[in-house]
Amino acid sequence: MRDYIKRFLIAGIMALCVGLLFLGAKHSQASMVNSSDLKEEWIWPADGIISDTFGTRQGKHKGVDIAGKLNSPIFAVDDGVVEKSYYSDSYGNVIFIHHPSNYVTVYAHLNERLVTSGQQIRKGDTIGKMGRSGQATGVHLHFETHQNEWTYEKKFALDPEGLLGEKRLGEVVQAGVVNHGENVLEASTRYGVQDEKTLNHQITIRNNSEHTYVVKQGDTLSSISRIRNIAVEELRRANHLHSDLIKTEQILIIPKK
Repeated sequence: MRDYIKRFLIAGIMALCVGLLFLGAKHSQASMVNSSDLKEEWIWPADGIISDTFGTRQGKHKGVDIAGKLNSPIFAVDDGVVEKSYYSDSYGNVIFIHHPSNYVTVYAHLNERLVTSGQQIRKGDTIGKMGRSGQATGVHLHFETHQNEWTYEKKFALDPEGLLGEKRLGEVVQAGVVNHGENVLEASTRYGVQDEKTLNHQITIRNNSEHTYVVKQGDTLSSISRIRNIAVEELRRANHLHSDLIKTEQILIIPKK
């Protein structure tokens, strides 16, 4: 009789565990919005050029970097609530926004934050200005997306391009433009509609004092190192390059001496 009761209790506990797992899975599925739907809604958060992508630096880079103009506006990609707005030693001036879709977006290295914790945000609101605060080697926005919550280990980090649309290294992005090209803001960009070469040229002129270089046809890391009087290894380290391979129109950071 005692063995029968023991077996009955074990069976009940197992059934309860299975039920809880099922409910947890259902809740997780229900709480997340399909990423393909967000591609039709989310906007790019800044004007500029993709200077680094998700998963580089031995997998440690958990976001997308957009190099652009100092103090250019940073926009919220969608409606949400500001979870945190503060200064971090690594992120510099950083803003975390929690969205109704249960994604958290992170906007880092800002020169200035224009929103505070608890503030309601609408898609397209200007939340900050692009900068190079914290551990940044040049003016850019570091943008991250996380499922449900941000953690120190970034275990829920997702490739932002899966939600914003795929872009290649060195490709121009325009703030306020969704994946299918519809401009959802009345005046989302300082640059207007331009080709990559023009925008790269503007950023190069602007960033001469900020130590950047746009790769031209025929350039190599060795030739650039001679022009800028800096070791090839320093160029690799500053730009997180694992080889000497570079591409035309790519923006390189030239370390300060």
